[in-house]
Amino acid sequence: MSNDGVDLNRRHILTVATSLAGAVGVGALVYPFLASMKPSERARAEGAPVEVPIAKLEPGEQTKVVWRGKSVSVIRRTPEMLARLEAGRGSLLDPDSQEPQQPVYAANEFRARKPEILVLVTNCTHLGCSPQFRPEVAPADLGADWKGGFFCPCHGSRFDLSGRVYKNVPAPLNLVVPPYRFVGDDLVIVGEDEGVS
Repeated sequence: MSNDGVDLNRRHILTVATSLAGAVGVGALVYPFLASMKPSERARAEGAPVEVPIAKLEPGEQTKVVWRGKSVSVIRRTPEMLARLEAGRGSLLDPDSQEPQQPVYAANEFRARKPEILVLVTNCTHLGCSPQFRPEVAPADLGADWKGGFFCPCHGSRFDLSGRVYKNVPAPLNLVVPPYRFVGDDLVIVGEDEGVS
């Protein structure tokens, strides 16, 4: 065959232009599909770390925040609270935090980076109810052996002042310690972890 009368430069330009138009069209179809797979701004915000100022948190007080849709309690424990942790050790299901639902730095009797500051996800490990912080000793409704801790009103699960679960209650595990870190002495960031410190 002869290429007489055929403009090869024009044919090449048309081929390239058609290919580019096709690529743009495919991109226009694929981009919305791929963009729909990204998490929404709301989802990203719910998973974002949460700053908790603790400078004004008095000894024995609790503050609560929401992180990833879960209630998180930050408590400044008193020396008396810390001293009571050993007293109920024999009644605890997992006193040494052997179950892996906390970061390595929380596998101690205080379940914390700093003994006086406790950070816990306060959703019961039984069915997800919210245990109440009950720091008082031997209240009438919890009995003479109560040394303070968390009580779940839904099904009666009990946890000590480190969030460790007692034996013979519905909850099978200690309360979860989320990843967290300190920024100086006045701020806790829940949801960020810089490893063991």
